[in-house]
Amino acid sequence: MADSLDKGVEVACDLNRRGGFDKLISQSSSSSIEFEIYYRETSNSSPITYELSICLDSQGRPIVEKERLRQRRKGQAVGRPLSFLNLNFGKGDAFKGLETGFDEEYSEEIGDKISIELADPRQLGIVTLGELKEHPRIVNFKNFLKNWYLCYFTPSSAREIPNAGPQKYLNQVGSNLNNVAQYMHREDKRAFAKILEDIQSKLPGIYKIEPVRMPNGQLVLEFYETGFDEPFYSQKMSDGTLKLFAYYLLLHEKDPRPLVFIEEPENGLYHKYLTELAVEMKKSVGKGYSKQLFVTTHSPFFVNALSPEEVWVLEKTEDGFSKIKRATEYEYVKELSDEGIELGNLWYSDYFG
Repeated sequence: MADSLDKGVEVACDLNRRGGFDKLISQSSSSSIEFEIYYRETSNSSPITYELSICLDSQGRPIVEKERLRQRRKGQAVGRPLSFLNLNFGKGDAFKGLETGFDEEYSEEIGDKISIELADPRQLGIVTLGELKEHPRIVNFKNFLKNWYLCYFTPSSAREIPNAGPQKYLNQVGSNLNNVAQYMHREDKRAFAKILEDIQSKLPGIYKIEPVRMPNGQLVLEFYETGFDEPFYSQKMSDGTLKLFAYYLLLHEKDPRPLVFIEEPENGLYHKYLTELAVEMKKSVGKGYSKQLFVTTHSPFFVNALSPEEVWVLEKTEDGFSKIKRATEYEYVKELSDEGIELGNLWYSDYFG
């Protein structure tokens, strides 16, 4: 989705070794690739449904077959949502403003409508319309998609010495860790000092972390480890310490990205630190709509910190497709969890998954 937003669906199908449309579509299927996103800006706003369908054109190139945005009227709990963007092969309509759209149930148009024809139907319509202030819902939705973040930290990348310059967010592999530290230090030195103080209490063997400005303007971090008089720079720290530091730095983002995907945080980490990491991740999310975390894991130690309502299991079926099932749907799991048995232990004991 992120690559389609940035580069169009044709390029997105080939990026990151995906292998093109034919490798993405389910085997033996001749239909389109379809996505549906259910999105809510705040707890008080009506949810928005985004539908995207990708097929091949007459020349065998991936193209946007259908793109639609729908939303119910304010305070409406039932009934068909109003369509305020509806494009087929790059052509269709969009409604300006808020509380507008096409009511399919009564064939009624509400608000100002404009006709749309994209110059390149391989591009998403929300990219163009998401730059126009008369379409505030599309603007907000596009910004939501742009701020998705996939995290797959690798210690070797975190050891790289990057060019000087503050950067607000960590990249996918964490190679700009020192740049993000420089940004936090520049924005609010006292707040950053408190963040480092909090993080160092969670890192094994580390009793102090200090930022140091180099002659070239770059900021590097010194790690003071128990048993050593001299500090270590990040380039000399262990894999596990660097990964934990990157994760905790991610959880302290001042303006958190709304949707964060974390891939297998247990890789390279000692199992005893996973439960505490999971607890801190839950704390960072809170109960609002500012941040949502999706974490994939094979570690029961990580799952031990979660409740049955927070865990979904992906299982591959005999036909090659995957099914998703919430842990609460398995027999006895919720009852045993309520009795105090940790969820990861139930998983390890084959009560589910």
